[in-house]
Amino acid sequence: MKQVAIIDYGAGNVQSVQFAFERLGIQSVVTSDSSEIQRASHVIFPGVGHAKAAKSHLIETGLIDVIKSLNQPVLGICLGMQLLCNQTEEGPTKGLQIFDTSVVKFDVDLKVPAVGWAPVKSINHPLFERLDNEQFYFVHSYYAEVSEQTIGLADYQISYSAALANKNFLGVQFHPERSGKAGEQLLTNFLKLS
Repeated sequence: MKQVAIIDYGAGNVQSVQFAFERLGIQSVVTSDSSEIQRASHVIFPGVGHAKAAKSHLIETGLIDVIKSLNQPVLGICLGMQLLCNQTEEGPTKGLQIFDTSVVKFDVDLKVPAVGWAPVKSINHPLFERLDNEQFYFVHSYYAEVSEQTIGLADYQISYSAALANKNFLGVQFHPERSGKAGEQLLTNFLKLS
């Protein structure tokens, strides 16, 4: 039985993520309770907003050490993924250092935030089973630089990490909960991981 915990730390579109799992027939709980998060079979680390404010909420709730200690599959979404990186220029803010890459702002000549659908080229990872070059929905002004932990690439004049993985931690820059059938497939693939 899958038990999905969606981390509630005041920075997120947690309800739309919860609705996405409901559409898959999976019950999830939105929680900031550390024991509930640790008991879950799968954990979602969502996020929308400003990195510095989100990090402050994580510190206040005492969740940073909890997140870093998790052994089950963890999926960071958008700002959640960025906060799992070494640092971000937004703030600037030190991240949780799960992903060995930095988050930087798109070039000033580009329209930001980058909003809309874009294809993601996957790099042979089970999170992207049946999903190579599918379109996903993005809204972001900052991006994670390409690294050895990149498992999905997108382009906005330059290539950047649309997805990252390090052991049980995964992250996606796009919003699977707003990406239709492709997003549903990605969440289904995530739930197959153990």
